[in-house]
Amino acid sequence: MASVFSAQRMVGKIALVTGAASGIGKATAQRLAAEGAKVALADLNEPESARVAEAIRLGGGQALALRLDVTSEADWEAAAGRILADWGRLDICVNCAGIASARPITDTSLADWRQVLATNLDGVFLGTKHALRVMRDRGGGCIINIASAAGIKPISGNAAYGTSKAAIRFFTRVAALEGVPYRVRVNSISPGAVATPMWESTEMWPKEAAQVGGQEAALDTLVAERGFARPEDIAAAVLFLVSDEARQITGTDLAVDAGFAIG
Repeated sequence: MASVFSAQRMVGKIALVTGAASGIGKATAQRLAAEGAKVALADLNEPESARVAEAIRLGGGQALALRLDVTSEADWEAAAGRILADWGRLDICVNCAGIASARPITDTSLADWRQVLATNLDGVFLGTKHALRVMRDRGGGCIINIASAAGIKPISGNAAYGTSKAAIRFFTRVAALEGVPYRVRVNSISPGAVATPMWESTEMWPKEAAQVGGQEAALDTLVAERGFARPEDIAAAVLFLVSDEARQITGTDLAVDAGFAIG
């Protein structure tokens, strides 16, 4: 059987993608592998990321799965060590892992606030820190941090999530400045609404899924009837920013939101 993967823009590249068990992270890992990269799929849900990695390998790609708690520096050190031991370097790091939160400030506990910022912001800090360390010693690379249009346009009931994503955009610009001397480009992407399993944690989800006959159908409905993006749309933006076509782009936030943030 012919491989579904073809050698294209990412041949010879080594990539790490967090949150790779589902959603944007999964789509990004699959797209980079399809373009020829060796991809480390990192997620707390290692069984599911392992299934995605196995599917990539069965299709002719190269992938491995890692258990990674993005809030743990020890986990980041272990992940970097594993990638260097297996593949010798790291060219691309895509920080996709994140969690949602949607409640008024007055109903948000300090523990909830800290959990969102720890995952969404601390995870990006640690990922960028350890990717920069590896890349600066090996001739450069590219880091992509997934922010959100919710970090550009204020939304009621979205204080913790929006704040974490707004901070990612600023942090990315600082990291880009520090990466310039080492030929490490750092950019962020701010998606609008994307049809991913993250919506399953919202109050609307049980009703949506029941009305259309299940989770997959509900995600399709978000795209077809509400104009949500697919995870593959964001993966395409990632591919552009890590490619040679974007070699002059660093410190930039790319909004992929159908105009939401300017409306």
